[in-house]
Amino acid sequence: MATLDYFSETGSVHPIDLAETLAEMSCWDFDRVGEDQISMIIEGQWRTHSVSLAWSQYEEKLCLFSSFAIEPTEDRLGVLYEALNLANDQCGIGSFTYWKKEKLLNYRYVLLLDGESEVTSEQINKMLENAINLSERFYPAFQLVCWGDRSPKYAIPVSYTHLRAHETRGNLVCRRLLE
Repeated sequence: MATLDYFSETGSVHPIDLAETLAEMSCWDFDRVGEDQISMIIEGQWRTHSVSLAWSQYEEKLCLFSSFAIEPTEDRLGVLYEALNLANDQCGIGSFTYWKKEKLLNYRYVLLLDGESEVTSEQINKMLENAINLSERFYPAFQLVCWGDRSPKYAIPVSYTHLRAHETRGNLVCRRLLE
């Protein structure tokens, strides 16, 4: 029996314990920052993603932040923000932000629970999958607007087409998210 299946059958398990087990099973580098937080390094097709999950028992929420460095020139910040808005319109869940001071592009998502609900390994896996898939989908667009002198309205559709062109059986992107 797989470790995550075992957790599902044994009752209440701390969400970060589930995430740590998933990271171990996936052979990802990770650091258990504290009882309620884990940071992981996940390789994508375009980028290496730094992903953090943080659990708040008081607020009953699991927060995901996936980030990577990007340093647009000052004159391209406006078009980057416009591209982020267009990408966010297509995300459905979660959103992209740019932290100028840290020079980090972030995807963030919060899973809210209520009362007796518990986080499952499937939910954590889906959160991570969505974060990486969306970041990989829009990464080429963010590159095009920052350094390719392209408009966001041009770059967003091109990034989707480019990503699909590089899709292989071994590196299949979640089609539901992209369509």
